[in-house]
Amino acid sequence: MSTPARARIVFLVRVPAEDTDRFLAAYERIRYQVAGGVPGHILDQVCQSPADPEQWLITSEWESLEHFVAWERSPGHRDLAGPMRACMTEAKSIKFEIREETSNTTTRLAG
Repeated sequence: MSTPARARIVFLVRVPAEDTDRFLAAYERIRYQVAGGVPGHILDQVCQSPADPEQWLITSEWESLEHFVAWERSPGHRDLAGPMRACMTEAKSIKFEIREETSNTTTRLAG
């Protein structure tokens, strides 16, 4: 039986300039709760486009796609994510399973 692939979840969202501070404050309120309390969560990032400051990218990495789906379907998910979503005028979500990874910190085994 193979180990489930890690997953990368990508949200491409628009946040009007006047809602940027509220959006970031909402992220700040939930980020450590998710990082420390949601099974399978590895990391997340919130990125803002320098070319279009209303365009944002939110990525998260999970131990498996099943972990993310369980979190997304959990009763607390909508309550925690709601204040961030309230700032968005557009949102698109895409789910990926990670197949290959390259890093400058990858250690190769000798032999």
